[in-house]
Amino acid sequence: MKNNIIILLVFLFLLVSCGSRKEIAYFQDSPNLTTQFQDYIPRIQPNDQLAIVISAADINAVAPFNPVSTIQVNAPQQNISPYHTTYTVNEIGEIEIPTLGNVKISGLTRTEAADLLKIKLSKYINNPGVIINFANFRITVLGEVNKPGSFTNPTERITILDAIGMAGDLTIKGKRDNVTVIRELNGVKESHTIDLTSKNTLNSPVYYLAQNDVIYVEPNSAQVAASKFTPNYSLWISMAGVIISVISVLTK
Repeated sequence: MKNNIIILLVFLFLLVSCGSRKEIAYFQDSPNLTTQFQDYIPRIQPNDQLAIVISAADINAVAPFNPVSTIQVNAPQQNISPYHTTYTVNEIGEIEIPTLGNVKISGLTRTEAADLLKIKLSKYINNPGVIINFANFRITVLGEVNKPGSFTNPTERITILDAIGMAGDLTIKGKRDNVTVIRELNGVKESHTIDLTSKNTLNSPVYYLAQNDVIYVEPNSAQVAASKFTPNYSLWISMAGVIISVISVLTK
């Protein structure tokens, strides 16, 4: 009887025990994390929302290009001017600027798009200034994290570690060596796998995230195995522990 109890206790312990350090710790393959970062500059895509400010020494000259430039837009904690016009990039990668008409900017960085608009505006304005910021730089984190959801970032420079931090870090049940990043580029979705236990994460092409990236954290094998039990399996385990304790006392 006692041997059976011991076997059952060992089984229950293995069922609910946590993973090893090798499965949990980040960047464990080297104590020295010095590496070469591959910087990433997001490019404008269809359906992006852009906050654009056009300026010049002559305020009257820019008025036709800033239809809401005198209306204060509530944009707390965002790296954009409170006075701006928001443009949505259409399905063929264009925005419609008053007077200028349709301008194709899909595939350009913010800086490249601003330079393009300056060239076109220079026909109407002396020394125009253009500031462009993403108004909807959003990323989504799903799976085994403490706070899954979508997050809008005030800046385009965000790493996968930043995103995981926003989601409250991985749970103990998250599989750290198989995190998936889904990215859409030019209408094509591509998938990348990141191993957070390795410092090579810092050199991944998706270490810096793009707008609308989706991060998925897969559950580890223990969590998958546990899902086969009923939702109240933890209650049954607790009850089994009580029963075992009673039996142990009675068999002494």
